[in-house]
Amino acid sequence: MQALYTAHATATGGGREGQASTDDGTLDLRITTPKELGGAGAAGTNPEQLFATGYAACFLGALKFVASQQKVALPADASVASSVGIGKRDDGQGFGLVVELKAHLPGVPREQADDLMRRADVVCPYSHAIRGNVQVTLSA
Repeated sequence: MQALYTAHATATGGGREGQASTDDGTLDLRITTPKELGGAGAAGTNPEQLFATGYAACFLGALKFVASQQKVALPADASVASSVGIGKRDDGQGFGLVVELKAHLPGVPREQADDLMRRADVVCPYSHAIRGNVQVTLSA
């Protein structure tokens, strides 16, 4: 695969306690550990929130792409909400993620929305990257 675009970011500090920024300066964030993972719950973001944000945006783009291929007009207020959970893996060898993606597609019939979700899951690079490694639940 030849990359059409490459993002560059750097994390510094203690990984889950530190800073993360992009090379162009558009993102410069404080990274903190949530209380649920043993952190102080200080103001800041965490890798799961960043992944959830990126996945939601990418999946919405994939939905729009497959909808256009199917000649389906998505409403202007279409959205994708994502939830990313982290926990100990069943094999005891570290941590894993679970993801839930919920599309809000007003005016699109349920069966058609479900079909678009399945098609977007094939097209979305985030979905492709984690397929077989992360439990993902889709709903419209």
